[in-house]
Amino acid sequence: MAAYAGARGLWIQAMPVLFVLLWSTGFIGARFGLPYAEPFTFLTVRFLCTLVVLYVIILLMREIWPRGLKAWLHIGFAGVLVHAAYLGGVFSAIEQGMPAGVTALIVGLQPLVTAGVARSWLGETITRNQWLGIILGLVGISLVLGEQLDLTTPGQTFTGFGPMALVAALAALLGISLGTIYQKRYCTAMPLTTGTFIQFVGAALVLGLGAMLFETREIEWSLTFTLTLAWLIFGLSIAAILLLMALIRRGEASRVASLFYLVPPVTAVEAWILFGERLGPMALSGIVIAVIGVALAARQQAR
Repeated sequence: MAAYAGARGLWIQAMPVLFVLLWSTGFIGARFGLPYAEPFTFLTVRFLCTLVVLYVIILLMREIWPRGLKAWLHIGFAGVLVHAAYLGGVFSAIEQGMPAGVTALIVGLQPLVTAGVARSWLGETITRNQWLGIILGLVGISLVLGEQLDLTTPGQTFTGFGPMALVAALAALLGISLGTIYQKRYCTAMPLTTGTFIQFVGAALVLGLGAMLFETREIEWSLTFTLTLAWLIFGLSIAAILLLMALIRRGEASRVASLFYLVPPVTAVEAWILFGERLGPMALSGIVIAVIGVALAARQQAR
């Protein structure tokens, strides 16, 4: 009995860290899968498959659905921002050559952007620590991008990628930041599983339209792509969400929020091990500075 209680306590303590580790692998999954499918096509297939699995879970758990068309529209639009704009931007940036670690750092500035948007949208006050975090975040990302500058190669602004990759990453950052604020304002009573299902529906519709308009929709069903797709479906879209649901029910969601700023350095280490992505001293210093800035903002918001 004591051994069971000890193992259960260890599992509870590990849950927030495991959630962040799962989240960080989303950037790695993009690197593995994008050689075999274009970004919007890849994400559309991922979300459609996830909807099937998630619907089975909803039936088994007998989860309740949001009431009223207005609630569905708010949740669906939040899903377009949080999933379609965010992941669409991330996958597009990585497909265009931006390193996974750099992409994770840019979108990891979300607490800083959210703090700025919340000031005008929700009337929240930006504290001294949040201002300091915003400044540190800007300094950090400037160091990272500064080391990546390459003005000698035609068609490229940075080493390995051009300005459109940066635009895509910034679009992802804006999408997740606005989506967080929108969800906070209009979807506070959203049931987690059924609400996520509606969000995935909205995201799949928008990304599917993007794939129809801008991509060939061709997929090379290799073993690598199939395994990557399976991991993103079950490891990210299902397991990470169920883990988050368990944390929220235990009242420990703030622990997850406080660990989110660790995602960029964890992703950078994973990308270095798996793909040989290397960041120089200036970029590594920038990551440290940006992480400190995001940590200041995240802890302030948690309070």
